[in-house]
Amino acid sequence: MISARHQLALERPGLAAPAARIVAGVKVYGKNETAVRALDGVTAEFARGEFAAIMGPSGSGKSTLLHCLAGLDRLTEGRVILGETDLGTLGDKAMTELRRDRIGFVFQAFNLVPTLSARENIVLPLTLAGRRAERDWLEELTSSLGIADRLAHRPAELSGGQQQRVATARALVTRPDLLFADEPTGNLDSHAARELLRRIRGAVDDYGQSVVMVTHDAHAASFSDRVLFLADGRVVRELVRPTTDSVLDAIRALET
Repeated sequence: MISARHQLALERPGLAAPAARIVAGVKVYGKNETAVRALDGVTAEFARGEFAAIMGPSGSGKSTLLHCLAGLDRLTEGRVILGETDLGTLGDKAMTELRRDRIGFVFQAFNLVPTLSARENIVLPLTLAGRRAERDWLEELTSSLGIADRLAHRPAELSGGQQQRVATARALVTRPDLLFADEPTGNLDSHAARELLRRIRGAVDDYGQSVVMVTHDAHAASFSDRVLFLADGRVVRELVRPTTDSVLDAIRALET
């Protein structure tokens, strides 16, 4: 039987080479009687140009999986490979540089610096790396996210949706290999959430951006190409070309 990822790759040939993969990933917190096995032998691939969502009940390991893929946490066993780079071979300095240069992050909390303007917040990763923003790319990015006219404003002068779009621009300004989003719509109203998801979907379709998003929201997951469902630290199901209804059906099936 053809796998869900290979089915998607056949339909969209550009997805053939994985942007990231985890092989037999195990993550254990604590020791002895207090040990918690957050990931239990997870193997999965995330294709280039793919928008993948990760779902599962509380404690299923979805945030742990995202953190290990992004190099924010290290596996107890197994391997995480970003492109051709095995994260297990990197020291702390090299890992920090990889996260800065090759990975973008969007979290539920906007994490903007309140004393900086929107523009200064967006280019902050480049500033810290001693690099200058590409003017054309910055203009295209902020225009596509609908914040080009808000760049002089500080975060307190922006709506929640605008702040999250600034955070998304900051995550994309370095042209990362992968964008990781952890419940990015959690602090937004329904209109702002839909707008942000459309913008992320546009980054995938228009720029070939690779995205891995953790969410508990079936409607948010419907914007993705593929949904991975976790339970007890394991991938238990995949869903290709999800709709809100098909995601809800899959969740109900897992619960029963």
